[in-house]
Amino acid sequence: MSTAPRPRLLVLRALGLGDLLAGVPALRALRRGFPGHELVLAAPAGLTPVAGATGAVDRVLPASAPGRAVPRTLDWTGPPPDLAVDLHGNGPPSHRLLQGLRPPRLLAFAHPATPEIEGPPWYADEHERDRWCRLLRWYGVGADPADLLLPRPAAASPAPGAVVLHPGAGAPARCWPVERYAAVAVALRERGLRVVVTGGADEDDLVARLAKQARLPDADVLAGGPPFDRLSALVAGARAVVSGDTGVAHLAVAHATPTVTLFGPVPPTRWGPPAHPRHIALWHGPEGDPHGRRPDPALLRITPEEVLHAFGRLPAGRPPERGLPS
Repeated sequence: MSTAPRPRLLVLRALGLGDLLAGVPALRALRRGFPGHELVLAAPAGLTPVAGATGAVDRVLPASAPGRAVPRTLDWTGPPPDLAVDLHGNGPPSHRLLQGLRPPRLLAFAHPATPEIEGPPWYADEHERDRWCRLLRWYGVGADPADLLLPRPAAASPAPGAVVLHPGAGAPARCWPVERYAAVAVALRERGLRVVVTGGADEDDLVARLAKQARLPDADVLAGGPPFDRLSALVAGARAVVSGDTGVAHLAVAHATPTVTLFGPVPPTRWGPPAHPRHIALWHGPEGDPHGRRPDPALLRITPEEVLHAFGRLPAGRPPERGLPS
């Protein structure tokens, strides 16, 4: 019996929930392409349960930086990784971070500042799921952008059949006004639907304002950043999710839950759901600053009436139960 250590594959994607979920097809492609490797994902520690749910990651190496920056260092121990894959950016900061670990092989996009990497070109307008799958295919690793569904959570939903509203996002530019979410919530409740509002750990004020304006009972307010297993169960069992372009929208897509996603300033051609009747992306354009401090004008062109109309077009019912995609 061989006592040789298991080779290690390090993947850098030290970003947020939506970023990790958009990278699931690439992670699964790497899992299939290198079945004998330990797949280590450098990502925020809080995303460990999400990484586990993908079925592709063996271990999370905690790594993060403010905003969408590249971490300054990685707490890697032992020999260099046998293979490193940059799913974080197009370099050179992310390239050099991984090169510093001296992997024999690095898969990454080409960049003039790192000419030693002979990867494919980076296309700024490419959809995020397609981008990373194309990177891997260039290196001979088969990847399918549609391989993104997660298994149903084991936990029961705290509000089965509810419509989930998530008013927050990573930047004010992507936050639709609270009073508009409240108008949608009131209209949905008048239709006899249960409405639950969720928010991240730093969004309690936002959630409270929406709940007050919509007169939601305390039981239908999940503030404070609920744990992933609870949030995942809620989203998986929801009638639909209505949100901006943020991680919860990607989680709903991963659970095949119907969505109405409000886009602006970034178009759905770059971060939107796959083409399917259960997903409706609202977008008026033009593109704007995704890091702006005010709701983007493109986002403000979306009205509560438009959201309610889109909701009415969503299919009823849920797809059959499923396990992890093969």
